Amino acid sequence: MNEYRYLIVGGGMTGHAAAAAIRGLDPAGSLGMIGEEPVPPYARPALSEGPWAEADQRRFFLPALQGLVHHTGRRAVSLDPAGREVVDDLGERYRYERLLLATGGAPRRLEIGGDRVIHLRTMADYERLRGHGGHCALVVGGGYVGTELAASLAAEGRDVTMAFPEPSLGANRWPGGLSEHVTRDFEAHGVRLLRGHAVARVEAFGDRGDRVLVRTSGGAEVLADLVVAGLGTRPQTALAEAAGLAVSDGVEVDEGLRTSAPDVWAAGDVARVWSPALGERIRLEHAENALAMGREAGRAMAGEPVRWSQLPSWGASFFGAAYQAVGKIDARMETVEAWRRPYHEGVVYYLEHGRVKGVLLWGLAGRLEAARELIRRQRPVGAADLQGALER
Repeated sequence: MNEYRYLIVGGGMTGHAAAAAIRGLDPAGSLGMIGEEPVPPYARPALSEGPWAEADQRRFFLPALQGLVHHTGRRAVSLDPAGREVVDDLGERYRYERLLLATGGAPRRLEIGGDRVIHLRTMADYERLRGHGGHCALVVGGGYVGTELAASLAAEGRDVTMAFPEPSLGANRWPGGLSEHVTRDFEAHGVRLLRGHAVARVEAFGDRGDRVLVRTSGGAEVLADLVVAGLGTRPQTALAEAAGLAVSDGVEVDEGLRTSAPDVWAAGDVARVWSPALGERIRLEHAENALAMGREAGRAMAGEPVRWSQLPSWGASFFGAAYQAVGKIDARMETVEAWRRPYHEGVVYYLEHGRVKGVLLWGLAGRLEAARELIRRQRPVGAADLQGALER
């Protein structure tokens, strides 16, 4: 039987951030971590960096923490909040006083193709991509992950095709003009785009079956050496659900990041929390949120008062363009565009009921805190009020 004052389920960035915060406040309390991957916690690299170079892999590992017992290659399969016990997939038991659920998200997977499709999430996935020498690549998905991944592969000199159901890249997030500009830019860099196409069939091709033939819903056929899917993630809530915790598109937590069970917290991709600035419950799947929420959860577990009110940001880059975003970014919302140079440097504001709920900074740096403050104000604004607010 393993017994810990603090137990963290999840061996990723959120869990490590929580463990570091705990250690900063309680240097002596016993601290354990259960992680599915057979390696220590690491920071997932930005896709714009390209597949990891073998010699550089060590730089992604996070610092070792004093006294942290990391049970690698183990998956928690049951949680008994009343008995304060977790059991892993090998039947090993863990008793705790305070528990953090940092189980993160699992990649949304194509229902077809099996192992012929790489779904990027773990170090093993990145190693598989890094080690694949194929020239022709098919990227499935035209959102955040898909665009950055396709650009990275094209920058390596590979022949890249993208298949996605939307009419243009980022169509669900960005205004139409910006979305079309990015789409044309990808085509100008040699990326073949299959707009409005979903993957319908994936099959082995060739005498050795070492290539893949993909057929799409639009009737296209793509012969590729590798197929990579960037379709986002879904929260891994099975453990919490089976234990009877409140779950709704993530594990529900209060402003102190506590779940509905006593002495159980949740943080990172799996946690759904009230956002005072946005006036609704949200769940974010980005690195800054994972780190910030992990730190706050660790502080709370160690006895510090915590009141979550942060607005984490995220961003990406491709073909020389870069953006940062904060708040709600949804093309269905009312948008106000303020460009210094159209589609190269400017700001897109996302409004609901006349109030700014999200900000997209395109090609601009150093304005994130001002963007957060604009959202927090929750004041009614018009299009004229926003011109020049951040892009100058």
